[in-house]
Amino acid sequence: MLRLEAVDAYYGDLQALAGVGFEVHEGEIVALVGANAAGKSTTLRVISGLVAPRRGRVLFGDEDLTAVAAHARVARGIVQVPEGRRLFPFMTVAENLLLGAHTPGARGERAASLERVWALFPVLADRRAQLAGSLSGGEQQMCAIGRALMARPRVLMLDEPTLGLAPVLVAKIFETVRAINAAGVTVLLVEQNVRQALTLAHRACVLESGRLVLEGRASELLGDERLRRAYLGM
Repeated sequence: MLRLEAVDAYYGDLQALAGVGFEVHEGEIVALVGANAAGKSTTLRVISGLVAPRRGRVLFGDEDLTAVAAHARVARGIVQVPEGRRLFPFMTVAENLLLGAHTPGARGERAASLERVWALFPVLADRRAQLAGSLSGGEQQMCAIGRALMARPRVLMLDEPTLGLAPVLVAKIFETVRAINAAGVTVLLVEQNVRQALTLAHRACVLESGRLVLEGRASELLGDERLRRAYLGM
């Protein structure tokens, strides 16, 4: 469904990705894990069209998206929830959600999409008229995910969705990701909680210093000695 081919990406003269290539199959949850500055967020930005690769390609099905603008990728169904949520704090929860339905295909389904978000996150329905900036961290993350779902994604990319959340909220977010995937949305997940990410995902890719160093079934990577020493403290 989604494929990166030998992607090199830079910020100025600093190389962030070197020859990164992997596939995401329809219906999967794929976890992208690694240490800080490994290139995980840059990989999502390349897929979203926010960072242009200096070499390599991004393919969505049979279409080469490498030169396609970011907003046009959203219209095709590639939607990202950014790290830090990036809500509009002085707009209401409902207003933030409606901003997600800006593509022509999503605008006509706004009412139905809102009902699905309310069902997935009942607390947001209760707070629909509340300013987004006044929500708790967990509620803000729910709002950010809900906003992305308003775009009716085929591939949902989540960048550190549990960062800074209490353990009980971390569990809630992972349950939500599983439910979204069960409803037919393919998920690409960047997450520093490696153990939970590998428990949730079908497959995983491990980045180190901008290079892909491990790839495989998540359940098998949980038992990989190198990964256990580097990321699981075992």
